[in-house]
Amino acid sequence: MKYSVDKQEKYTVLQLEEENLNSLVAPKLKSEFVILSNEGVKNLILDLTDVRFVDSSGLSAILTANRLWKSLGSFVLTGLASSNVQKLIEISKLDTVLTVVPTVSEAVDYVFMEELEREINKKTEND
Repeated sequence: MKYSVDKQEKYTVLQLEEENLNSLVAPKLKSEFVILSNEGVKNLILDLTDVRFVDSSGLSAILTANRLWKSLGSFVLTGLASSNVQKLIEISKLDTVLTVVPTVSEAVDYVFMEELEREINKKTEND
């Protein structure tokens, strides 16, 4: 599986550099998600810009990341450049479950907003 990981202070971007997110790639991607979550990555941005095809095991991998980061921070899906991938996400109604934004920079902005919201909520609870 070809991918890159860009770790920043508040977020990590995992860019999948594969055309297919299928049953050959999905198990390796799930493993990478588990590793990143165990390393303490609080916010994950999954960039699918290069991906042209996703099957059910690929959707399962995406949902695994979403489930892992529910308790850690934020999980944001971005780079749905392929209309096939975008349609699959919409048809499967995952666009109602996942946070999907068009670009990595918008995903970064979203993560920062979520972080601020969590800090404000934490302060409100402590008052």
